[in-house]
Amino acid sequence: MANEDDQHDSLPLLTAGEQLREARLAAGLDLEEIAARTRVSRRHLEAIEEDRFADLASRTYAVGFSRSYARALGLNEDAIVRDVRDELARQKELHPRQPRGENFEPGDPARVPSRSLAWMAGGGFILLFALLFVFWRSFLSPAGSMPDLVQEEPQAVQAERTISKAAPPARPAAATGAVRLTATIDGVWVKVSNADGEQLIQKILALNESYTVPADAEGAVLTTARPDALQVTVGTKVLGPLRPEMEVLRDVSLAPASLQAAPAPAATGSTDETSTVSEP
Repeated sequence: MANEDDQHDSLPLLTAGEQLREARLAAGLDLEEIAARTRVSRRHLEAIEEDRFADLASRTYAVGFSRSYARALGLNEDAIVRDVRDELARQKELHPRQPRGENFEPGDPARVPSRSLAWMAGGGFILLFALLFVFWRSFLSPAGSMPDLVQEEPQAVQAERTISKAAPPARPAAATGAVRLTATIDGVWVKVSNADGEQLIQKILALNESYTVPADAEGAVLTTARPDALQVTVGTKVLGPLRPEMEVLRDVSLAPASLQAAPAPAATGSTDETSTVSEP
């Protein structure tokens, strides 16, 4: 705790957002990794780093998100929250909210429609609706039905068409085997848990480093901020990256059936690529 106080006191000229940003950069982390740790969206983290607390929903969100951010970086949470509250108070003094309703002017009674005109308008609307209803029943929806101009086909022709229909192609058998995650770039943060919430692994994978989901792990799910840099392999079949672009994924099922059912681009790497398997 003393180190945290010293770190806070050594940056007296920095705002709360600037302190958080400097600490994140010093730790070598990006906003996606902080978002995965705190479960706070990237745009909210950017607003906190830029001291744009007015962009958040309320003062409570600004204080709570900042506290979670500081906890993820190991900073003094109370000191950061104190600076955030001071910044909120300063912004409130600089940009006070205008009271509502001061420029309201009552309408001119002379311009308000009379009661008789309102009744006439209502009666005209009812009459128009009745005319439309009669027109619909009389012209657009007649009671009689037109005779069928299409002659029925002989049963022999119908049977021939039924036989000539080609059977749908059989779906290829789903791949089975162990599920393996391989990093296609250096520094891919992953977290894998089972159905009971027990953490199986949480680490940053190096380039070409792999992690194989244990066969006895029931309901394994994945959390990562770089699904575009994780190549998925089921048995000997390479499915490709989880997603085509970088985004934060939480609790994605690692069951072979779920991975093959999810849309993913084709893999560009070779299936026999050598990688280092990391055990949890």
